[in-house]
Amino acid sequence: MSRTTDIFLTALAPAIWGSTYLVTTEALPDGYPVTLAALRALPAGLLLLAVTRCLPPRAWLGRTFLLGSFNFALFWVLLFVAAYRLPGGVAATLGAVQTMIVILMARGWLGTPIRAGAVAASAAGVLGVALLLIGPEARLDPVGVAAGLGGAASMAAGTVLSRKWQPPVSALSFTAWQLTAGGLILLPLALIVEPPLPPLTATNLAGLTWLGLIGAAATYVIWFRGVARIEPGAISMLSLMSPLTAVILGWAWLGQALTPVQAVGAMIVLGSVWAGQRANRPSAAPAVAPIPAGVKPPA
Repeated sequence: MSRTTDIFLTALAPAIWGSTYLVTTEALPDGYPVTLAALRALPAGLLLLAVTRCLPPRAWLGRTFLLGSFNFALFWVLLFVAAYRLPGGVAATLGAVQTMIVILMARGWLGTPIRAGAVAASAAGVLGVALLLIGPEARLDPVGVAAGLGGAASMAAGTVLSRKWQPPVSALSFTAWQLTAGGLILLPLALIVEPPLPPLTATNLAGLTWLGLIGAAATYVIWFRGVARIEPGAISMLSLMSPLTAVILGWAWLGQALTPVQAVGAMIVLGSVWAGQRANRPSAAPAVAPIPAGVKPPA
């Protein structure tokens, strides 16, 4: 499969994640972020484990729980804290900073070179998300800002380490391990910090089913498959499709206005994603000139 096909397929994951805000606000009970995160991760992980029938070996348990924490437990909790304490646009813009953090972490953990074009594309992406989402009512809360930056760092670490640690199993099994581990971390935390859920309606169950089966199980299989195939800097830029999709769904589904500034932001986001793929393309090996006939190669 070509790199272009891998990029388009992987971009489906963050595009679908963009529906999380709409589903959460329209279909789920308010005030239970950790519990809902646990219900999103653990059932999906157990379902994939039942399908794959592949448990992580003992040598992989530590890495699996660390990745499950970075990619799901810690990331989702910090994401909800930022969403509660900051305007959505500010929280999403702070989350977009993970594209820059990935570049730095990939340099330190994978030895990936830092390319000026990749840094410029990442900075443009953050600007585009800011124009797309931040309104005049934006305010800054220190705890919310810390949570937003912490969530960005958690997602960045999960992305880079998922690339660094590739177990000899399918992306489906790798996703099952991490979702289950993240859910097992979140479940006791939810029982401690949140009250019991009220009786769930059919709409609530439909929302959880979407976020669990599609927004977690299916999309993270696609995402981790892409992590194994695409350069970290390039794949991190694809995450900018999430806020873009959220704005489009708000406009199409909820009738929210789309201002000219937001339209410019959307174009900048799309342009930065494209530029990020170009800037992070792996360098081709230098061509070796053929040795003319009759000339002996150097000893």
